This record gives sequence, C-alpha cells and structure tokens, in this order.
Amino acid sequence: MKAALGIGRIVAVFAVILASRSPALAYPGEPAAEAGAPSCATPIALSAIDAALDRSAARVQTGKPLTIVAMGSSSTKGVGASTTALSYPSRLEQELRDRFPRVEIRVVNHGVGGQDVPEELARIDRDVLAEHPDLVIWQVGTNAALRRDDLSADEQMIRRGIATMKEHGIDVLMMDLQYAPRVVARPASAEMERLIAEIASYAHIGLFRRFEIMREWDRTQQLAPAAMIGPDGLHMTDASYGCLANQLAEALAWNWWTHAKLARSLHFIPDAIAEIDHRVAAQPGGVSRPR
Repeated sequence: MKAALGIGRIVAVFAVILASRSPALAYPGEPAAEAGAPSCATPIALSAIDAALDRSAARVQTGKPLTIVAMGSSSTKGVGASTTALSYPSRLEQELRDRFPRVEIRVVNHGVGGQDVPEELARIDRDVLAEHPDLVIWQVGTNAALRRDDLSADEQMIRRGIATMKEHGIDVLMMDLQYAPRVVARPASAEMERLIAEIASYAHIGLFRRFEIMREWDRTQQLAPAAMIGPDGLHMTDASYGCLANQLAEALAWNWWTHAKLARSLHFIPDAIAEIDHRVAAQPGGVSRPR
C-alpha cells in the first residue's frame, strides 16, 4: 500500500496543475484589481498558509457566518494607524467580505497595546473562547523579543494557548513579528521568529510570515513613497496595515479555496503527480521523483 501523500505535496501538485491549465485564477466574488492601484503582492512562498484551516474553510464553502478573532497587542489594536477603521482587523474584514460577498464575515479586534504573552494567555477565555470563533489570528512575540532574551517561558505559554484553542475546535493562525528597526535591533527577534515557526509546524496550525513579508516589502521598497513603519521605529502605518490585511486576505482565501478544491479532487491527484513527473523527466536533465 502506498504511503499517504502529505498535504504540502498535494497542495503543490494542485497549484502546478492549476497554473498549467489556466492563465489566470480568481477567487469567487473577488473584485477585479483597479488599474494603477498599488500592489502589496509578495511571493507565494512567503505568504502561503500551509496548514489546512478546516473549520473556517467549511464555513466559507457552505456560506455559513464566519467569526474571526484577531488576538494580539498594539499592531493588532492598530497603533500607528490614523483611525481604528484602518487597523488590520478592520480592513481584513472588508477584504474578506469583498472576496466572499455571500458569507457573513465578522472580524473581532481583541488587540491590547503593550501586552505580552502572559497577559494574552490570561485573557483567552474572555477574549477568544467567549466569542465562539471559527478562526483565531494570534499576533504574538514582538513585545517578548523587545523585552527579554530568554524566551523559554514564552514558548511554553504560547504552546499552552494554542492547545487551549485547538481543544475547542478553533482554527489557529499565528502571525509573527513585524519587521521594524526596533525589532530587528533586538537579538531575540530571530529566535522568536524561529520559535513561532517551529511551534506552528509542531502543532499543525497556520503561520502567516509577517516578518519575512515585511522584509520583502522593505527590500523592494514596494510601499514607497508611503512609509512602512512610523517615526517610533516600531509601529506600522496606514499603508503597511492595508497591505497586511490585503495579503492576509489573499492567503486565507487561497487556503480555503485550495483545500476545498483538493477535498473534491483527491481522486485525480495520483494521476496528476504522474503527469508532472513525466513532464519533468522529459525535460533536459529532468529526473522524476523516487517511487
């Protein structure tokens, strides 16, 4: 009996098949991009959410109301934005509604400025479980990295928080640190980024790689002339919050849509893999995967 294919392998195969059969791909209900609008796009390798978000995907696919809780500190609350309506949770709600106009989508902002992992863990019952969400986006780690070098206690608390949410059947998506001068200057920032990725992988939950995405925006100066980080060297701006919401909505929509398609298409995946292997082997120097 053949070993089961990993979900990452299946998603990759499905993406290749789609790309080979269609020059363009739009999500149901997604509005066309406006001509001349600034692009927030990032490479899919950075923005893709690999883990299946089954509960929220099912709500979207069946047209049932979807509740998302945005949990975190100041960059969830929207510190640095000119109004609360321009925080990333507020804009994410609108971005998702634009993509899925037939689904009642609510994004609840439970960001509290200055909070750290212990304070966020302590309010999970009140600010997360009490909302009965389908998906939680937990923005975590920045304040910990700014305040200390030893992150061992933070790691254990983050794992506990994730376990609690998973026990209640909630989809969990972690969002890592913002790429900002004050964050990058801290030795613990790289370790926290690594820990978050490791925890997400171990727990089989989603990860949104904000740090790498923002670093790419900085490298390409993609948001210019708008500033990505405010004058305090830490908090995001209207422009970067807007792009964050846009890319997060893109990543969620792709995740939900792809996994729903995969669930209906698993019967042809083995043949699709064989087709790709044949194409690769036929290319100069091509070698098919081991069987």
